Amino acid sequence: MKHRIVILGAGYAGAYVAGNLARRLSPADTEITVVNAEPDFVERLRLHQLAAGRQIEARKLADVFAGTGIRLRLARVTAVDPERQVVAVADADGGGELGYDTLLYALGSHVADGGVPGVAEHAFDVTGRPSALRLRERLDSLGRRGEGGSVLVVGDGLTGIETATEIAEARPGLSVALIARGELGAPLSAGARSHLRQACDRLGITVLEHTTVEAVEATRVLCADGTVLAFDATVWTAGFAVDPIAAAGGLEVTENGRIVVDRTMRSVSHPNVYAAGDSVHAIGDNGRPLPMSCASAGYTGMQAMDAIVGRMTGRRIANVKLVYPGNHISLGRRDGILQMVDDEAQAKPKYLGGRKAARVKAGILRMSLWTTSHPTFGLPKRKRRLAAAPDASAEKARRAAA
Repeated sequence: MKHRIVILGAGYAGAYVAGNLARRLSPADTEITVVNAEPDFVERLRLHQLAAGRQIEARKLADVFAGTGIRLRLARVTAVDPERQVVAVADADGGGELGYDTLLYALGSHVADGGVPGVAEHAFDVTGRPSALRLRERLDSLGRRGEGGSVLVVGDGLTGIETATEIAEARPGLSVALIARGELGAPLSAGARSHLRQACDRLGITVLEHTTVEAVEATRVLCADGTVLAFDATVWTAGFAVDPIAAAGGLEVTENGRIVVDRTMRSVSHPNVYAAGDSVHAIGDNGRPLPMSCASAGYTGMQAMDAIVGRMTGRRIANVKLVYPGNHISLGRRDGILQMVDDEAQAKPKYLGGRKAARVKAGILRMSLWTTSHPTFGLPKRKRRLAAAPDASAEKARRAAA
């Protein structure tokens, strides 16, 4: 019987691991199934661009995995039962259960309201394609009114900065403001903070520092100091959270629901479960938890993939480096900041800004899309034929290809 590998989520981590497992494991011995709620690969790193109005082609996962032997199940994960080794899913046909021998949990994260009233009902976000398109529709409606409009972005993390600058550049008719809980760009070096502030000034973004939002209403936000700010659209970027599915299933998780793993991304409570991406609580080489990021998804995905292959083949499991090199921030289409950090996750004094930084960030986006669009990195044609062969003739195809 084939070893059943089920991968939950086809984001940057899930799609990468699935393709590499298909490349490195024999299809005669393994069966790989990817479960994803949407039919397209979502470039989460570019959702702020999509919301601002840029056309971004959505790659069909069926095309991405074509010829690899990977089975794609379009469904929403509703539960995980690691004791029975099954996953419950819901789809247009009603859903059901999928059994597994090895599970990779890579369901990612979504916007977190932080307990602030009104966020779920009234705020927009850019953590998913549907929500980004909903914001885009709202911005379009403000433009059609012919009298401009106002947009408030709450949160000055990377997502908030990129969203505010992208909207301000793409839609100059709108008034854009950015709320920072502390000093704008506090984690950056002094030079990078200055560059960021100059970019906001150039784009006409009003920055409100040392401000905390306590409630969101349809056309205004209420601040902790009693200030009331009126805006036509509020975009919430003040935090991310993971689904409670792992915790509900009995996996050992942190207080915020991320799966606790060992150095190989293997669950400390259930050894046939691995985690990668935003869903995992992984300790980096500097002794600190890796942040939720595309870079972390890449490193944790590589480590999980190496561990699964090693344990299935009896090979030595190498330690993939687990580092967070720094922040790559786009400030619209023609400006950016590259801020490297040291081993203590503190910003280094030097940074790269301007068009060169924007080009580097654009290259990172292209590379991320390419590695996902080519998940097997050129799976040999003979193995592709074997992967595509019906189960009944898999052994015959393997011998013919040998």
